[in-house]
Amino acid sequence: MVLLLVCQELCAQKIVFWNLENFFGYRNDSTAVPGWTKRRFETKCNAVAKSILWIAGEEGGLPDAVGLEEVESAFVLRRLLQSTTLSKTDYRYIHFDSPDKRGIDAALLYRSSTLEFIDAKPCHILERDSSVISTRDILLARFRDTLGRDLAILVNHHPSKYGGASSAGKRQLALERMYAVMDSLKACGATRIVSGGDFNDSPAPAPDGWINLAEELHRKGRGTIRFQGRWEMIDHVIVSDNLEGSRMKIIQIPFLMADDRTYGGKKPLRTFTGPRYSGGVSDHCPILVNIAEN
Repeated sequence: MVLLLVCQELCAQKIVFWNLENFFGYRNDSTAVPGWTKRRFETKCNAVAKSILWIAGEEGGLPDAVGLEEVESAFVLRRLLQSTTLSKTDYRYIHFDSPDKRGIDAALLYRSSTLEFIDAKPCHILERDSSVISTRDILLARFRDTLGRDLAILVNHHPSKYGGASSAGKRQLALERMYAVMDSLKACGATRIVSGGDFNDSPAPAPDGWINLAEELHRKGRGTIRFQGRWEMIDHVIVSDNLEGSRMKIIQIPFLMADDRTYGGKKPLRTFTGPRYSGGVSDHCPILVNIAEN
């Protein structure tokens, strides 16, 4: 029994979700952020790689998967995995171009030694008339772990609040689409389903059969972004109810936190603060979920 419990603990997945704030390459002038250069791009790649390795050191091993939001292209992911210290790991990437007007997508890194890739696809966000909304797709990837268990991961980046009143409706459509995909997976026999990313909204109670792990942290006043001195929880992880022992945590990486000179305390170190280059990675803290089962 002890050996079984130890094996289950060692084989439990660790999954990170992180919005990387306009992670563009440097080759496409039509989408690049003003002031973006090859050197700054490479600096950001190295900082992301260093951060993932820092998380590995703190959490007892590399995350089995890393869901990323605001990634421009497969080129960015290739450079991240081939030209940084991550080249010494066994990460592979999954990416699909989405209909987002800014050219940013969801992506996923996964370790080939701990997760056997089965398949992946983009899930479009649809209007009520079934037309596709020009926003980020939900990325769905399915795997089998070293114990032969299935694992489905959804990476989300729902519409932001910058769209005004209409954006709330679009976020609701994204949420409905996400749960429809998850319900379909469960109906087809999937037993281990994890959906996370940037929801651009505070946590709401999940429907029956699902658990939003961000709710408890939100009630405690925790958050992943800081706005006018207050933390807001807009990055969530939702799991199937048989994974109720799973735990979500917010990761504050010391070298990616900066002093909040206006409101006091610390805040994530952004890549750009307005037009000024700040040299950080994102205005979001990454989140990590340790997957467990009853």
